[in-house]
Amino acid sequence: MLQLAELTRQIRLLEIRTDHLVEEITGGAYRSVFKGRGIEFDEVREYTTDDDVRAIDWNVSARMGTPYVKKFVEERELTVMLLVDLSASGEFGSTAKSKRQTAAELAALLAFSAGKNGDKVGLMLFTDKIELYLPPRTGRTHALRMIRELLAFKPQHKGTDIAGALRETARIMKKRGVVFLLSDLICPGNFANELRLLRAKQDVVVIGLNDPLELDFPLKNRIVFEDAETGEVLEYAGDKENFNQALAEVKKEKMEVCRKARTDFIEVVCGNDVLKPLIGFFAERQRHIR
Repeated sequence: MLQLAELTRQIRLLEIRTDHLVEEITGGAYRSVFKGRGIEFDEVREYTTDDDVRAIDWNVSARMGTPYVKKFVEERELTVMLLVDLSASGEFGSTAKSKRQTAAELAALLAFSAGKNGDKVGLMLFTDKIELYLPPRTGRTHALRMIRELLAFKPQHKGTDIAGALRETARIMKKRGVVFLLSDLICPGNFANELRLLRAKQDVVVIGLNDPLELDFPLKNRIVFEDAETGEVLEYAGDKENFNQALAEVKKEKMEVCRKARTDFIEVVCGNDVLKPLIGFFAERQRHIR
């Protein structure tokens, strides 16, 4: 567990960094990409020649003796849920930032971006159990509380159950919103069905976290791995080409699960700039909307 002074320093540093980066995301991109729940009634007013006749409220018009139209406004407020994988594999990092630290920075960016747009943000931390749930709220104090938990929370379990986290999210979120799943997607079970079912009701974005070594491992001789979640020891004595090909297949399988569930997939490599893939996602999403 981080000491209080060090935790406070890290929260402040992350707040300063993300404050600057949020401007890059919220310059119209966030608002245009994520829509509200629809439209809501605002008021009735007198009809003008510029109005669509289909908007005329005939009951009010009959009472007033002159045409009136219904005015609607877009209901902008969204509920954004951040699902963050805290399983033991997230502690791995061959660069200055582990997967968990990278997830914390991404979650902070998303939380502050949503908050600036007036949206409610919730947080679910999970391993093979739901470790912590903070219900969606607005406000900077709430966002800072989420960042504190992301940096300092000590999970009770080591495994991964993405399917369980997705099921619990589907149960909790009654209205349509946006779900961000931040995980390395290293999971013993299949979560494709749960992802598809959640996508039918929510806008789901999967952010896949990869350490550089998981994309290109500098294998030379026999190497021994220990699974951080199960403690299982694995030995590999093959060549680098076959090993990296196997890593590429794992990555391809992750992306294929997301594609079949019709969810967006963002790849983030730990140690690299986290803003670039987010901006690329927003730009691509805007092109599809147009």
